[in-house]
Amino acid sequence: MITIDCLGEMCPIPVLKTKKALKSLSKHDSVKVITDHNCVAQSIISHFDKRGFSVQPEEVMNGVWEIIITVV
Repeated sequence: MITIDCLGEMCPIPVLKTKKALKSLSKHDSVKVITDHNCVAQSIISHFDKRGFSVQPEEVMNGVWEIIITVV
């Protein structure tokens, strides 16, 4: 699984980094995005869910999200 550290980054950078990483993956492969901004988490969840990816967000600590995005 590829991990993308987006701590401290604002949109659209995390979405663009995630798009780039997903291009190199095969079916059932995953990317983990780590962010500390709620707006980034919501943007990533919405963007990739609408495009048919499996999206599993989790707030791992107060204000920090790990979002697993899987190619389906």
